[in-house]
Amino acid sequence: MPEVRLIDEEGQQVGVVNPRDALKMAKERGLDLVEISPGASPPVCKIMDYGKYLYELNKKLHEQRKHQKGTRLKEVKMRPRTDEHDYEFKKNHVLRFLEEGDKVRLVVMFRGREIEHSQLGRRKMERLIKEVAHVGAPEIFPSMEGRMLVAILAPKAQPGGKRPAKEPPKETANA
Repeated sequence: MPEVRLIDEEGQQVGVVNPRDALKMAKERGLDLVEISPGASPPVCKIMDYGKYLYELNKKLHEQRKHQKGTRLKEVKMRPRTDEHDYEFKKNHVLRFLEEGDKVRLVVMFRGREIEHSQLGRRKMERLIKEVAHVGAPEIFPSMEGRMLVAILAPKAQPGGKRPAKEPPKETANA
């Protein structure tokens, strides 16, 4: 019968023992026998409270997730015949979203016969991508999805090595 390297609940090495003896020791202490490293020769087992171990592991994972910032995907829609003022307005929205650290989904929608002149929409989108290149770069390059031309822009990393963080909303005093 194979043997296992046993570690007790305090983390002290007991030595190489028979698996039955290790299980018996764990039961006597009211704990569980958990295989820590099955690939080792001999396999390493530890005497511990498995339920408590899972609880602590879950708590650590929850704490890590709490400190992560999820990126949101904002969408900006245009048409191939969008006027210059409206184009600038939408470009400013794209810039603001990228500066806040959000990804932006650019959509140029074609209606009716506009699809026959899809190069107009493509030029408009490429112009927008070029004008916001200092803040964001294409993650997914422009491609047709049905009657829409779609691209996704991601914010560029800041010189400090991280993306800009969202600022908390400013509090206003009610007088």
